[in-house]
Amino acid sequence: MTAKNILMLVGDYVEDYEVMVPFQALQMVGHVVHAVCPDKVAGQSVRTAIHDFEGDQTYSEKPGHNFVLNYDFAKVRADHYQGLLIPGGRAPEYLRLNDQVLELVRAFAKADKPIAAVCHGAQLLAAAGVLEGRECSAYPACAPEVRLAGGEYVDIAVDHAHIQGNLVTAPAWPAHPIWLAGFLTLLGTKISL
Repeated sequence: MTAKNILMLVGDYVEDYEVMVPFQALQMVGHVVHAVCPDKVAGQSVRTAIHDFEGDQTYSEKPGHNFVLNYDFAKVRADHYQGLLIPGGRAPEYLRLNDQVLELVRAFAKADKPIAAVCHGAQLLAAAGVLEGRECSAYPACAPEVRLAGGEYVDIAVDHAHIQGNLVTAPAWPAHPIWLAGFLTLLGTKISL
């Protein structure tokens, strides 16, 4: 397998499982993952939050870990990467206010490179204007944003994922097995034992 370079866009209070699991799993199969955050450099960290589903009207939120970044945001160039991964949590709600982040998302979409977004990651896709005419799953609270951005919200079980073209999306971290498998398929990753 040829290793791919994957860009992961994160920020403070990114969902813990949605950053930790993909970061480790993609490296485990041989890919290079650059986890970056605007205005931060390699070695600095972002705080994470653990979102859980405990029977309330929405998810609960608990303190997570400090996630250490491994690359400088200022050095990122979209043409260096073959895929983009956008975790959810609270980070996308303010990352979408950063023009450089939005330009990166647009560059991946324009180049038709694989994009994986989970949970509130759809907020970045919507703000970047890349959902027009596209199908997209997300945490249900993001459905209005998907629709307002011209996308079709796909309502699926929390442990399922949806693939359309270069885009694989899912409602939340319980979908990791299917969502990450879909992203690996889009990347052309072949795993053999």
